[in-house]
Amino acid sequence: MEYTVQKLAQLAGVSTRTLRYYDVIGILKPARINSSGYRIYGQQEVDRLQQILFYRELEVSLEEIREILTSPQFDAESALRKHRDNLLAKRQQLDALLANIDLTLASREGNLTMSDKQKFEGFKQKLIDDNDRKYGAEIRAKYGEDQIAKANQKIKGMTEQQYDEVEQLAAKIHATLAEAFATGNPAGELAQTAADLHRQWLTFYWDSYSKEAHAGVAQMYVDDERFTAYYDKDQPGVAQFLRDAVLIYTGT
Repeated sequence: MEYTVQKLAQLAGVSTRTLRYYDVIGILKPARINSSGYRIYGQQEVDRLQQILFYRELEVSLEEIREILTSPQFDAESALRKHRDNLLAKRQQLDALLANIDLTLASREGNLTMSDKQKFEGFKQKLIDDNDRKYGAEIRAKYGEDQIAKANQKIKGMTEQQYDEVEQLAAKIHATLAEAFATGNPAGELAQTAADLHRQWLTFYWDSYSKEAHAGVAQMYVDDERFTAYYDKDQPGVAQFLRDAVLIYTGT
């Protein structure tokens, strides 16, 4: 079956403007343009749009989606299985947060007493699941299943105060790193302060610290484009600057 832009938009629950934009950026081209100049989409394009919407539901950027779908290694069936696993993980996250809300409401109504630890369990589990979904395969390959399990246990065991501390520390790293980057000197005092703050941040998640592992993480920020994008979102080159600062800090 074939669809015009308007009919496909109605079928998929998206706007015609979205489909036209997908055409412009090259992630969903029509099968053909008819004699009247209308975009016509066939079954292959319908299936591709479904894949795109799955990825968008999982908050994958359009640029990443384009790279995934245009890769020679892309396999639609494997992608669907991965979508299913990711959506199940997302459902578990939502279930944990809903359970947390129910407990909080019951506590406020005086039906039970909720500990401070329980108030944050849903959020900590979401942090673990989000990290695993985004970076799990790479981190496991680099550090092993045992280290990941220990790190997750540390996150689950965080107190409210520790949870606040790690959030504040992350913000402080970015602020200090921005100042240090402006100096252009990864060996300077500001850059080395940023590297030390980064070490402190890692110890909230790691079972034990080593300079070699710290240097390895910093190198991963440069090697993996997702980490690079995170640190370079405000200023290109920050990820590499942090890597250089950490290598100097750790003497590696």
